[in-house]
Amino acid sequence: MDSDDTDPQAAWLEAGRLCFARPWRFETGAAALTGLPPAEGVEVAFAGRSNVGKSSLINALTGRSALARTSNTPGRTQQLNSFVNDAGLRIVDMPGYGYAQAPKAQVAAWTALIFDYLRGRPNLRRVYMLIDARHGLKPIDLETFDLLDRAAVSYQVVLTKGDKPPRAALDEVVTATAAALKRRPAAHPDVIVTSAEDGRGIDTLRAEIAALAA
Repeated sequence: MDSDDTDPQAAWLEAGRLCFARPWRFETGAAALTGLPPAEGVEVAFAGRSNVGKSSLINALTGRSALARTSNTPGRTQQLNSFVNDAGLRIVDMPGYGYAQAPKAQVAAWTALIFDYLRGRPNLRRVYMLIDARHGLKPIDLETFDLLDRAAVSYQVVLTKGDKPPRAALDEVVTATAAALKRRPAAHPDVIVTSAEDGRGIDTLRAEIAALAA
């Protein structure tokens, strides 16, 4: 018998692959909660600082090069963009926070939209907090963790651009991030290292999301 038939890890990863092999489409872009689709089915969200690589990661997960619009300009995503597959699993790409060079009124509006969404979406199963592996946690990330803890919204840290730092530096960021999550009640303890460039961690993240949808 093939060992994969009885290997729970292999079966878990395969479920993730199959989930994300389904057709995906852009659903809507919403500048307010009222513009989002009804709160039905399983929904996960990607949050993080501006230019952390949310759109690139969504494209890597879905195997679509241009499903989510990518840009080197911080602050390009200014609304809640939702993507859905034919099984009803929804991914919400949230506006990046912490881009200091944007007009203050614009930053305030984006921040309010993010926090309204996190507090007010009953079918939101998990927020994936994307952190640039080259830089690690910043104070504004910790502020967002505080909000998620208070709102009892489950979240998990995903390090992006994991191909960029040297291995020793990456290990330090992973260790420091895991330590920062230990006493946080809503945080998932496992830190996932990913790269949209070389594909590392993509299968693991797919499997994590698919398990929530199962």
